[in-house]
Amino acid sequence: MNHSTATVAQPAVKTKKSSYFRSRWNAPLAGYMFISPWLIGFLALTAYPLFLSLYYSFTDYTLMQPMKWIGTRNYERIFTADPKFIQSAKVTFTYVLASVPLKLIAALFVAMILSKAVKGISFYRTAIYFPSLIGGSIGVSLLWRNIFGVDGVFNKLIGIFGFEGKGWITSPDTALGTLILLTVWQFGSTMVIFLAGLKQIPNDLYEASSVDGANKVTQFFKITLPMLSPILYFNLIMAVIGAFQMFTSAFVITNGGPMNSTYVYAMYLYERAFSRYELGYASALAWIMLVGIIAATVLISYTSKYWVFYETDTGGKKRK
Repeated sequence: MNHSTATVAQPAVKTKKSSYFRSRWNAPLAGYMFISPWLIGFLALTAYPLFLSLYYSFTDYTLMQPMKWIGTRNYERIFTADPKFIQSAKVTFTYVLASVPLKLIAALFVAMILSKAVKGISFYRTAIYFPSLIGGSIGVSLLWRNIFGVDGVFNKLIGIFGFEGKGWITSPDTALGTLILLTVWQFGSTMVIFLAGLKQIPNDLYEASSVDGANKVTQFFKITLPMLSPILYFNLIMAVIGAFQMFTSAFVITNGGPMNSTYVYAMYLYERAFSRYELGYASALAWIMLVGIIAATVLISYTSKYWVFYETDTGGKKRK
């Protein structure tokens, strides 16, 4: 009796287990089927080219000759015998260090103005955000080149006040500054994110601080900035990543000149890849840029524990 009972019960256990494993398999399978368009696109258009470029960076690969494995020779050449790499890196770091803080300051300043409830504020928000919709395009770069040319609108404007204009994009002292100014002008997306963060700050905090005698400056540094610090953290990382990859403005407006004063890193990478067709060397340059962006992001993330505050933080203590 016991033997027959065990014999009957055994298939039931197997059926239960097989049903369990089938359900465990079918559940993620349906999910993978739903995300398969994105997954295929990611693997084919992002992951595969990414790792292929890593392989190319260890080869002597041009369109004119067969590919040849050379190990780390490209990287050794870049760091020890390539003065253009040093020059482009210096220009890029200067651009990042100048444009990112100015863009964040301008975006936050305008966001605070546009956070006021006044008549017609929606129109002003749209008008200020509009340049970001076309920002980074070739058309805007051409417009900027005409504005700051020798016979441009800017020189005519300052000429009204008796100042003598010059070629702002043809002078090594001011060419990079015009590109930085263009980047700062395109702060619309950053401003919108700041504006959304400002709307989330309870007005009770400002009212309570006013009762305690806090002025506008104190409220800004003690309430606004701490409450906005997560938004500032996000905008800072996005701005740094975008600044390191800046290419269109320098290529169209100045073409890296004059005297390589606007010869940013992405332009040097482009020249190696599509002018000299040194795809292996350009891949090594691209991976150096990627590592540099990752290092900057990690550094910002590490320091964020000292200046980014969340609702879970209590007592104003630094997070460990």
